[in-house]
Amino acid sequence: MPDERNFTWQDGERTIRFGRGTVAQATELLGSGYVLLTTPRARTLAPRVVDAADETHDVPDGFVDELAGDLVERLGVTDATLIVALGGGRVIDTAKAVAAATGRHAAAIPTTLSSAEMTAVHRRAAGTRQDVPGVRPRIVINDPDLCASQPLQQLAASSANALAHAVEGPLTTQSSPVPSIAGRDAARLIADAWMDEEEPDREALALASLLAGYSIDGNWYGLSHVCSQTLVRVGGAGHGQANAVVLPHTTAALRRRFPERLERLDKALGGGDGAAEALAVELARLANASRIRDLGVPQDALDACADAAAGRAELDLTPPRADRDELRAIYEAAW
Repeated sequence: MPDERNFTWQDGERTIRFGRGTVAQATELLGSGYVLLTTPRARTLAPRVVDAADETHDVPDGFVDELAGDLVERLGVTDATLIVALGGGRVIDTAKAVAAATGRHAAAIPTTLSSAEMTAVHRRAAGTRQDVPGVRPRIVINDPDLCASQPLQQLAASSANALAHAVEGPLTTQSSPVPSIAGRDAARLIADAWMDEEEPDREALALASLLAGYSIDGNWYGLSHVCSQTLVRVGGAGHGQANAVVLPHTTAALRRRFPERLERLDKALGGGDGAAEALAVELARLANASRIRDLGVPQDALDACADAAAGRAELDLTPPRADRDELRAIYEAAW
C-alpha cells in the first residue's frame, strides 16, 4: 500500500517531498551551491542545509517587500541560481520575492503551517516592478518535524492560517474541483489533528498545510485573507494570530455568500451547521487570539484597516464584493 504520509509528488515543474525524515535528504534535492534565507530558530532544525549553502542570510521581522528589497542589494557575488528558504511564511515569501527580482529559482523547507511554499503568492521586492511574475518554489521539502515544529500556541495560530486557505480557496470565482477537494481534506485533517489539544497530530497538520497551500495556489483567495493580511500590515498584528482572530467572522460572512459550499465543508468536518466557524473559534482560543484587542491592535486602528482592505482587488474573487462598511463591521465584531 502507498504511504500517504511519506511520498514524492511531481507536480509539473516542481518536486514536492513529504514525510518525516525528509529533511535529511534535502541537500540531495537542492544540490550544491545555493543562497539560503532562514532564521536563528530554523537554523537549528536543519544544520546540514545551512552548512551546504554558498551564503546564508537571516531574515528579521518586517514586511516582505522591504526585506526582499534589502536582500537583493546585499546578495554576495555568487553563481547560485537557487534561493532556498528554511523558515516560516515570511522567510519563504521573501525568498520568492528575491528569486522573482533576480531571475533565480526558489526552494522551500517550511517550519510553520503557512503553506507559502506551495504558492506563487508574494509581494514584490521593493524597487522591483509590480508586474514581475511571481515565483513558486520548484522544490518543496515538507518534513513534519520541521513544518509542525512550533510551540502549541503558535501552532494553533498557524493552523488557523492553513484553515483559512482551506475554507476560502474552494469559494473563489477561480475555484476548480481538484484544489477544492484538497482544501476540504485539509480542513478535515486540521479538525482531526486538534482533537487532542494537548498534543495534536503534527504530521496531519503538516500534510493539511501542504494540501491547503495547493488549494489556495489553484483557487486564489478573497475576503478572509484580505482582512487578515490588512490587519497585519496596517494594524501590526502577527500573521498567524491575525488569521485566527478574523477567521470565525470572515467564515460567517462567506457562509452568507456561499451557504451550500460551506454546508459541504461542515459535512467534511463531521459536524452540523456552523462546524467550520466552530473549528475557527477553537483554534483562535488555542492561539490566544480570540479578540483583536488582545493582539495589541487599538480600536481606533480599525477604520484604517477597513479603508485599506476596501481597496484590495482580491475582494472581487468572493462576490458580492465586501464594501467598506462590511469590512469595518467584521473588524468591529472581532475586536
